[in-house]
Amino acid sequence: MLLASASNVPGADIVVAPWEWALFVGFVALLVLADLFLFHREAHEISLKEAAVSTAAWVVIGLGFGLFCWWWLGGSAATQYFTGYVIEKSLSVDNVFVWAVILGYFAVPRANQHRVLFWGIFGALVLRAIFIFTGVALLQRFEVLLLVFGAFLVFTGWRVGTHDETEIHPERNPALKLVRRVMPVTAEFHGTRFTVVQAGKRYATPMFVVLVLIEATDVVFAVDSIPAILAISRSQFIVFSSNAFAILGLRSLYFVLAGAQDKLVHLNKGLGVILAYVGVKMLLSWWGVHIATPISLAFIAVVLGVTVLASLRAAARASHEAVDG
Repeated sequence: MLLASASNVPGADIVVAPWEWALFVGFVALLVLADLFLFHREAHEISLKEAAVSTAAWVVIGLGFGLFCWWWLGGSAATQYFTGYVIEKSLSVDNVFVWAVILGYFAVPRANQHRVLFWGIFGALVLRAIFIFTGVALLQRFEVLLLVFGAFLVFTGWRVGTHDETEIHPERNPALKLVRRVMPVTAEFHGTRFTVVQAGKRYATPMFVVLVLIEATDVVFAVDSIPAILAISRSQFIVFSSNAFAILGLRSLYFVLAGAQDKLVHLNKGLGVILAYVGVKMLLSWWGVHIATPISLAFIAVVLGVTVLASLRAAARASHEAVDG
C-alpha cells in the first residue's frame, strides 16, 4: 500500500489568507441567497424533476470547486477536498432520511418543506464551522485526541454497520421538549412563518419546532462526520469547504431520496465500513503511518458503489419475490 511520509500530516501545509477566506465565504453566501431569493422565492411543492436538476447543479458546483482547488492549491489539496466531499455527502444520506421522518411526523406541507430545510442547512453551516475550527485546534494542541477520535469512529462504524434499522421518535427528542417548555407552540401551521403573535403573545409554529429538530439532528450527525473528515485533512479550509458544498445540496437531495430509503437496504453497512476505515486511518496516523489520500478516496468510492449496487439488486430481488408470491 502506498503510504505518505510519517512527517506529512495531510493539509497541514495548506495556507489560505484571510482575504481568500472572505472571498470564499462571500461566494457561499451568494449561492445561498440566490437559492432562497432567486430560484425558490415563492414557497411551492418541489417536483422530482426540479429536485433532480437542482441536485445535479449542486454536485457540479461542488466538483467544480474541487477542480478550482486543484488549480489554486495543488493536487494534494484537491484530492483531500474530493475525499472529504464524498465522505460528507455519503454520511449525510442518513441525515436526509431522518429529515423525512421529522417532516412526516409533523405533517409539514410539501410547499413549506424547502423553506424549513433551507434555514436548517444555513444553521448547519454555522455549527459545522464551529465544530471544524474547534476540532482542528484541538488536534493541533492535543495529538492524543487522534486515538480518541479514531476509536470513536471505529465504534460508530461498527454500531452503524450492525444495526439494520433504528426507530426514530421525534416526540421523544429533548429539543422538542425544550421548545415546548420555553415557548408555547400553535397547533396549526402559519405558512412558512416560524413564530406568530396571538392575543399579544408570541407563539412558535410547528415550522419552528421542525427547524429546531433538524438542527439538533445535524449536531448528532456532525459528531460522526467532522472527525471522519479530520482524518483526511487538517486544513480548516479544506474541511469546511468540502462540508459546505456537500451539505448545500442536501435540500434538493432530500426531495430525490425521500422515498428511496427502502431501496438502499445495505446503506448502513457501507457507511459503517467507511466510518471504521477513517477511524483506523486516524489511529494509524497516531503511530506516524499516513495512508495516502488518493487511496482513501478510491476505497470510499468503491465501498459506496458496491453498497448502492448491492442495495438495488436486493430491492429488485425483493420486488420480484413479492410479485411471484
